[in-house]
Amino acid sequence: MITGTRAEFGTLEPVLKAIARRGQLARAVPLGVARLDSRLIVTGMHLLAKFGRTIDEIRGKGYRIDETVRMQTGRDDAVAQAAAVARGVDGIAAALDRLGCDIVLVLGDRIEAFAGACAGAITRRVVAHSHGGDRAPGDIDEPLRNAITRLAHVHLAASRDAARRLMRMGEPQERIHVVGAPGLDAIRDFRRAERRSPGRTSRRLAELIGTVAEQRYAVLVQHPCGRDPETEASVTRRAIGAIERAGLAGVAIWPNSDPGHDGIIRELGRLTGRPAWRVFRSLVREDYLRLVHRSAVLVGNSSSGIIESASLGVCAVNIGGRQAGRLRCGSSVIEVDETASAIQRAITSALARRRPDPGKSVYGDGRAGERIARILSKVRVDDATLRKVLSY
Repeated sequence: MITGTRAEFGTLEPVLKAIARRGQLARAVPLGVARLDSRLIVTGMHLLAKFGRTIDEIRGKGYRIDETVRMQTGRDDAVAQAAAVARGVDGIAAALDRLGCDIVLVLGDRIEAFAGACAGAITRRVVAHSHGGDRAPGDIDEPLRNAITRLAHVHLAASRDAARRLMRMGEPQERIHVVGAPGLDAIRDFRRAERRSPGRTSRRLAELIGTVAEQRYAVLVQHPCGRDPETEASVTRRAIGAIERAGLAGVAIWPNSDPGHDGIIRELGRLTGRPAWRVFRSLVREDYLRLVHRSAVLVGNSSSGIIESASLGVCAVNIGGRQAGRLRCGSSVIEVDETASAIQRAITSALARRRPDPGKSVYGDGRAGERIARILSKVRVDDATLRKVLSY
């Protein structure tokens, strides 16, 4: 399994847990369960101090990290991203060889997943891809996601809509499995724990954000879209102003490392010292879910607002076109352009709406991790699997 960002690791963690459970069961019932073991390659933003060095969070959870591959340097430009891909393919290929992996699991559309898929396919390993067939232009997310689809041998689609798109792209139906979004698995577990101990979230939020937890607050997650830092800073500044004019406190989380991120980071830095704001470089998955669940609204352009917020019972204000085309969960997402007035109107509208029903999602039932582990345990690593022929 390859992970390059905090969000992606949080999404894939249910798969790691399911593989571990399957391994324990296989040892207990050796004739009844196919054996599947995991190896973890950590790369990308996880290794950068600039973004909180989140590899330490992975270690803190008790996971064994089998290999690390340095890709990005922290520079904020497209040439640095291209160089990072080259380093990633080189380093991941060598790591896969040392570990003797049969299957390479990647998620989504970032450069770390692309580098992992390239390294896996070229070294004749089965590439399994979660969230292929989705639509969202991002910066260069759409072409990267579709390139990974072409490299992948097993498709773990998050929705029926995505599966149909994969088939239209010529991927053979027998390689496509509708498993749901693994990011919902942790939400399912979180909601179950919340019912058992409702006071736990309140106590943790008091530790995490102090007096902001006593106010109505918005969570702001704004990522760059490949534009210059000044443009990205301007959009972020408008979002912050709209949240404040709506009478809300705010919790902001740093962006990913895509080109333009320095502008967003600079604007978030201006919030330091404001009593109604808290800013985090990174958060462990559980704390992020707690923050969003108790928030009044999620604001920004993260896929979390599209895929996960409804399952947490929270409306999302989706700014700009980064998530254009991604399947929506009913009316829980309010689409808005990047003007200050439009963002403020959307926040006001979100605050006036009923909270969405957390029990319904087009992205599945929160059991994707087990499905993925079961599918991967049955994959045959042979010529028939590795030799792809498109269906058209």
